[in-house]
Amino acid sequence: MSSPSLCVGVVAPLTGRLAPLGSPLSYVLRRLAPRLAHVRNGSRRHDVTLVVRDSRSDPDAARQAVRDLADADGAHLVLTMAGTRVLPAVTAACEEAGVPCVSTTFPWQAYVHTRGAEAGHRFRWTYHFAWGLDDIAAVFADLWELAGGAGAVGCLWNDDLQGGLLRHDRYGFAPVTSARGHALVDLGAYGEPADGFQAQVERMREHGAELITSAATATDLALFHRQAREAGLRPRLITCSRWLTYPHTHTTAAPGVHGELADARVATLVYWSPGHPYRSGLDGTTCAELARAYRQDTGAAWLQPLGLAHALLETAHHALSTADDPTDRASVAQALAGTRLDTIAGRLDWTRGPTPNIALLPLVGGQWQPGPRGPGLAVVSNRAHSGVALTGELTPAR
Repeated sequence: MSSPSLCVGVVAPLTGRLAPLGSPLSYVLRRLAPRLAHVRNGSRRHDVTLVVRDSRSDPDAARQAVRDLADADGAHLVLTMAGTRVLPAVTAACEEAGVPCVSTTFPWQAYVHTRGAEAGHRFRWTYHFAWGLDDIAAVFADLWELAGGAGAVGCLWNDDLQGGLLRHDRYGFAPVTSARGHALVDLGAYGEPADGFQAQVERMREHGAELITSAATATDLALFHRQAREAGLRPRLITCSRWLTYPHTHTTAAPGVHGELADARVATLVYWSPGHPYRSGLDGTTCAELARAYRQDTGAAWLQPLGLAHALLETAHHALSTADDPTDRASVAQALAGTRLDTIAGRLDWTRGPTPNIALLPLVGGQWQPGPRGPGLAVVSNRAHSGVALTGELTPAR
């Protein structure tokens, strides 16, 4: 008698503004589909169906996608990544529906905070792997110090979720960077998309801030940089997370933005690259091999979410293979809670914290530098993870 079949649901941004970030996940799903066609759990062999539903880059659509996966498709596990508002919508819907979920590409404090919880809260169904805002702050401080920066760091933070968390007196940047002697100067909250940064540029001048840190969109950051230059100010270094962790060609930006930011020599966080020293426990692929295959198969440059998308599928395979009863959602959730797994994104350990439901990934520092195929992301600081080789030197703006 055959064992019951299993269903893995995936909520991905196939359309809408986040669609470029859905491409790595779609690619990995195609690549690993043969290996995920079935799982062996003890003496039992289960056929597995992968069902992908489009979040449309919209929280409401994402919640409906989860309901459809839970009810119509009978998903035993849901996977998702990407989207400041979309990802929390998926995880909250999974918690409500009682479906195990694994997600990634979102600082863990934001993952907890956007769901109305505090650090230490234990979710029953939803699990996440990523890094913390404190880890970003530490990497950015490394970059500021490499740039020879001292004194004020101008903070270009919006008036929305990102800005609020970065300003947070416990979760945000200040506890980490102040301890290292960096004085943060809030240049003033702004709405997205911004229509101008004259006030922020003036505060930059008042405080003599030669270093700027931000979580802006590419378009807004380019506007700020241009207006600062027009005012006779030249940031020595800009550190930025969010969209600029991805290649410039994959950001939703207005014409001229990419050249402006290439000139700014933006530095950012790096959570995965072809040079990371990892190998998949599912198919043996190395980081370099995965990045090379992605370019060969798609014609596009690798993106950081590529490795994390692969790790999502590795985690799903592991949970269904080790759960006491993979046909029971509660059993799958229990398996996730005890997972310690070597993946192409590194060691994922949900038993260690830093808070329940979270597995932590380390960060290194990178910088967008000119190359023959356009801007490339060089690893320029590896203080937090010496196993990742440096591939360039930090170059402050001239």
